[in-house]
Amino acid sequence: MISPDLPAELKAALDGKLRGFSRSDAAGRAASISKTYRDGGGSGGIRSETDALAYALARMPATYAAVTASLNALVEIRPDFAPTNLLDVGAGPGTATWAAAETFPSLQDFTLLDANDALRALALGLVADSFRLRDLNYERGEARAALTRADTADLVVASYMIGEISDGERRALTELMWERTRDTLLVVEPGTPAGYARIIALRERLIALGAHVAAPCPHDGKCPLQPPDWCHFTQRLQRSRAHKQVKGAELPFEDEKFTYVALTRAAVAQRPARVLTQPAVSKVEIAAKLCTPEGLALTKVPRRAKADYAAARRWRWGDAVN
Repeated sequence: MISPDLPAELKAALDGKLRGFSRSDAAGRAASISKTYRDGGGSGGIRSETDALAYALARMPATYAAVTASLNALVEIRPDFAPTNLLDVGAGPGTATWAAAETFPSLQDFTLLDANDALRALALGLVADSFRLRDLNYERGEARAALTRADTADLVVASYMIGEISDGERRALTELMWERTRDTLLVVEPGTPAGYARIIALRERLIALGAHVAAPCPHDGKCPLQPPDWCHFTQRLQRSRAHKQVKGAELPFEDEKFTYVALTRAAVAQRPARVLTQPAVSKVEIAAKLCTPEGLALTKVPRRAKADYAAARRWRWGDAVN
């Protein structure tokens, strides 16, 4: 499993960019950019190098952690998957590309798509000294237009970007991304009810077009969860000193909530159940809510079943379990 923390090479590149950069200015810009995102403005509030750096400092660690957790889940289900090329849609500062490069040593070609000039410039600056990523191809343009010009790829990733576009654009983009997917499409969104709703709509549309779910779902059927419940997961990551400063935080860690779906061209042979919340451990049993191939199940493992109980004690929210 790949660590959820930024790789050393990326940390060093970010640190180099941050020399002489005011943390107080970054905190102010990060707060403003976050408000723009919440108001539906997407990356439109990121217009300068300062904006891009503030965004990267505030959001890149958590986004990287969520994408890495999603890729780890995919690899667990498909350990033999070895993509050679990547298409990163709405790539921003290249966060998902770094995560995919860490996860898949087989990747050789990287194509990134985004319309934001400041984020594109930052992404290219961060890979300038990377032996593996420095020759990546970063195309400028709105996702839909850029996708029509892009080649197909073994792995297509869209992280934290489909929430930035309208419903109509999202439907068209969903089909375009799938057309460009030779093998696997991974879409990651914030772990909110709205993010989950976007993932479910995309999942249903692509299953109707012949896609199969690899993760997190152990089936291609309708999601068994009912409102107000929704499918999401959490990934803990360590905060650097600069990260804490720009976030105005004291805790040395952050828990990023996210939701995702990985869809494949070919059906996956074995799809284990998925732990949907942190299991409840008591003196007499472990109770866990699972999504299984047959639907939702509340599983109780009694303490007297020593081997099963010991195994269940290791279950964590988001795990695939048999």
